[in-house]
Amino acid sequence: MRIISGHHKGRKIQAPKNLPVRPTTDRAKEGLFNILQHRIDLTSIQVLDLFAGTGNISYEFASRGAPFVTALDQDKKCCQFIQKTATALEMNIATIQGDTFHFLNQKTASFDLVFADPPYDFEIEVYTKMVASTKAILRPEGLLIVEHDKHVDLSKVSGFSFARNYGNNVFSFFSF
Repeated sequence: MRIISGHHKGRKIQAPKNLPVRPTTDRAKEGLFNILQHRIDLTSIQVLDLFAGTGNISYEFASRGAPFVTALDQDKKCCQFIQKTATALEMNIATIQGDTFHFLNQKTASFDLVFADPPYDFEIEVYTKMVASTKAILRPEGLLIVEHDKHVDLSKVSGFSFARNYGNNVFSFFSF
C-alpha cells in the first residue's frame, strides 16, 4: 500500500501478512480523496477511522494535513502496527483497540468526518445500526463515509447522500 498525496506522497507501507485486513485499493482511495478535496478543508478536521485495519486511510488523512486522526480497530496487532507506523512517520494518529459499536455508544468524542470500512459480510441491519450510532458523534455538518461491497445498497439508510463505485468497492456518503 502507498500514501497517494500530501507530506508523505509516494511512501510505501508494508503491512505484516498476518493482519486480518482488506486494505482499500489505491484506485479507490484516490477517487475518495478527489471527492473530499473539493468538499472539505482536510487541514481543519478531526477524523475517526473505524475498522482501521492497516491504517491505510488514517495515514492518507494525516499525510494530507488532518491535524488529528483517531484509528479504531478491535485487532491488537492492527493497532500496534498503526501506532508503530504513525510514530515512525511522525503523524498525529491516536490508536484505540476496541469494539466499534461500544466506542460509538460511549459518545465521549465528536468528529468532523468518520470513515468506516467494516467487514464486507455485514447485513444491512448492521450497517443501518452503525450509521445511526455514528450520527451521535458527528459534529454539525459532519460527514460519514462507509466503504462496502458493490452488492450492498445503502441508499435507503437514513442520512444517505450519494455513493461512488470503484470496481468492487463503493463509498456511501452520509450527512445529517
